[in-house]
Amino acid sequence: MKRLTRSTTDRWIAGICGGIGEYLEIDPNVIRVIWVIFTVPTGFLPGIIIYILLWILLPEEGQARPVGTFGEA
Repeated sequence: MKRLTRSTTDRWIAGICGGIGEYLEIDPNVIRVIWVIFTVPTGFLPGIIIYILLWILLPEEGQARPVGTFGEA
């Protein structure tokens, strides 16, 4: 089963873009460019907040799911 996680191998800061790229099976640099295109015109704040939230919520590759995640049985 495929899971969205932070990348431990393709990371610049926290591995968010690398993890999304691996999940979607596209080059993580495309995700980084999309993030910059979204972040710059909006005044940086929304893109930075989303990145920080993903950093907190997404587990690193190989880690167990954080406690309290959706879909727990």
